[in-house]
Amino acid sequence: MSRLTSLPATFTTSTALGRGVHPRELYRWRDDGDVVELSRGVFRQADAPPASYPDLLAVALRSPIAIVCCRTAAAVYDLSDEIPLSVQIAVPTRQRPPRITYPPTEVFRFDVVNFELGLSRIEAAPDEWVRIYDPARTVIDLMRLRGRFGEPLAHAALQRYLRRRGARPPELLSMATRLDVLGPVRQALDVAMAQ
Repeated sequence: MSRLTSLPATFTTSTALGRGVHPRELYRWRDDGDVVELSRGVFRQADAPPASYPDLLAVALRSPIAIVCCRTAAAVYDLSDEIPLSVQIAVPTRQRPPRITYPPTEVFRFDVVNFELGLSRIEAAPDEWVRIYDPARTVIDLMRLRGRFGEPLAHAALQRYLRRRGARPPELLSMATRLDVLGPVRQALDVAMAQ
């Protein structure tokens, strides 16, 4: 057990092996309930403080370069009432998309040039952080992918964003320009602000 307490609250199999834990010991901890397997090869100590976003934490450890995006980010920021059926993440276009079956994960490939535009992070568990696009980037991505997700989701997210304290419409327009969706965003912004 002393080896377990020396590991982070959430850790991967490779982290445990790197600290001298034998695979049999790791799986004994799992079978005895000392750790919970969040995803294949990702474990969390059973007595660790509860994680606010265990699925996001599991996906982040499986794919450290990934950034939480789209519907999942909208749910985190309360830009949507929709409960996503999968964790949506973005990876750079040149990166091989991770294959994660649990938790269910949907991968988007975003252009390398603007991949980290709007990058932020949230605390998924105490002192454990996950990369996520900020609210403005989330709105812009929903507008860019409105053909896939539907216009109602994109427009509702925009309206909720505008009602937030600290909403910055000029930032939305600047980001929309960089992500080549200025026309639709400007039009939706004009309609939303006229209401």
